[in-house]
Amino acid sequence: MLKRKDVGSLGIDAMIIFIAMILVAGVAATVFIKSAGQFELQSMKTAYDTMREVSGGLEVVNIEGRLGTFDNTSAPRVEWTTNMTKGNLSYLAIIVQTRPGSGSIDLNNTFVLLSNEDTKALLRYRYNESSVFRNKVDTTRDIFAVLNNSAWNILDGGSFGIIVLQDEDGSLKQYTPVLNRGDKAALLVRCNASATFDGMIPPRANVWGQVKPESGSPGVISFTTPMSYPVASFVFDLQ
Repeated sequence: MLKRKDVGSLGIDAMIIFIAMILVAGVAATVFIKSAGQFELQSMKTAYDTMREVSGGLEVVNIEGRLGTFDNTSAPRVEWTTNMTKGNLSYLAIIVQTRPGSGSIDLNNTFVLLSNEDTKALLRYRYNESSVFRNKVDTTRDIFAVLNNSAWNILDGGSFGIIVLQDEDGSLKQYTPVLNRGDKAALLVRCNASATFDGMIPPRANVWGQVKPESGSPGVISFTTPMSYPVASFVFDLQ
């Protein structure tokens, strides 16, 4: 009799322990499943962000440079070439577009980083000045002549202007210049006294930098100015 009672008592204890183990295992499994779900979501988000960084961003299509400065502030833009002193490179036009896998890019949140052997400059779009934004270009004229002298003078060592070259959906506007797939824009930079580099860019000068969007890969800037500036030329293809 005593033996049977002891056996029955041990069986109940074992059952209690077994049930407790099942409950603990269930709680542990729930925690593991929840953690695995969170890790999966985090890995998917990381992969998506990585794809955006790698495939998205800006591409620098071309960089043009122009010599000289105005010597007549009242001259109309069409007379720009005849009413300017030549000197060294004073104006840059950095033509950009989105990369093939990129989404929309707000140029208002885009920085231009420029450097030479002596100076580093950080530039942002001057959105509050309507004169440094142009959404139409006359293809028969010099792209640098789209802005007149007073507009160029607004661009200091910390700002750039925008010229819209291609924009089918009208997304590039003065206060919200959004660059979409297929759009092209020229970022205008002035390089002379009181502006970027605090002086013109001489021959044989190395200039490098980035056009850094809010997200995605930056556009690369890297060029060396010509060994000399020919008398008959004003505009140069730099990159």
